[in-house]
Amino acid sequence: MTELLQSESKAQLPVTRQQDIRRKQSSKLVQYTRAFTGLLLRDFHVLRRELFPFAIRVCMNPLLFLFVFTYVIPHMNSGAAMNPTGAMAGGAFSTVLLPGLMAVAIMFSGIAAVALPLAQDFGSTREIDDRVMCPLPVSAIAVEKIFFSAIQSIIAAGIVYPLAYFVPTIHPTTHVSSWPFLVVVLVLSSLIAGALGLTIGTSVRPQQIGLIFGVVVIPITFLGCVYYPWAALTHIRWLQVGVLINPIVYMSEGLRAALTPALPHMPNALILVMLIISLCLLTWLGIRGFLRRVIL
Repeated sequence: MTELLQSESKAQLPVTRQQDIRRKQSSKLVQYTRAFTGLLLRDFHVLRRELFPFAIRVCMNPLLFLFVFTYVIPHMNSGAAMNPTGAMAGGAFSTVLLPGLMAVAIMFSGIAAVALPLAQDFGSTREIDDRVMCPLPVSAIAVEKIFFSAIQSIIAAGIVYPLAYFVPTIHPTTHVSSWPFLVVVLVLSSLIAGALGLTIGTSVRPQQIGLIFGVVVIPITFLGCVYYPWAALTHIRWLQVGVLINPIVYMSEGLRAALTPALPHMPNALILVMLIISLCLLTWLGIRGFLRRVIL
């Protein structure tokens, strides 16, 4: 009888160990979730205190561009001739601009939400050390920065849309043919902007972060099919092929396909594939750089 009880207790040992392992894993998952949520809430609290500067940063550039190119110029003589791409939208240059300006707002907001704070965190004060002490893997802290910046980018796109619709003399013509496609493009584009900001913030010294905006961010914006569809570059074949390495091209084309499907745009499947590839590549580069900077 004693031997039978001993054999039963030995058989129960593996089951008990599995249960202990599962409990530890679940408790660790709960701990990580709470820590991740805590970081998000902390960042939201900081954003709430800086909501007015955030709105000014998002609105100023597209508002001035819209005012000049879609309000002032159309009231001038031969204003339509100065906007050749507007002919693609029946003379409404605002229709061409709307998706591109939303893409720019997403990109600038995502980069500003990650790269600029990282420049401060990695500076002489090393404020990043406070975040690293959080009970989370170091890579998860980098992911949180991407996730939070993506939320800001979506808000920025929502702010720019009414500006791009009501400021122009001729209102843009929009038609959402597929809401799921629009949502997927918005989410992927916002995550890409955060991942690009993480890559820039971890690859450049804090003293050079301002230089990067002039050398990298501005050029990729002007060559990101923001102010013209990608199909309009047909007569400049070398440039049409060269801009394909620019992730903003697929953000602009994706929003153009979702909001203004009547305009020429890339195939939807190609846009989604390239957005996913850009997200994976930039996230990998950003997390790799973040780990290197934190460890060093």
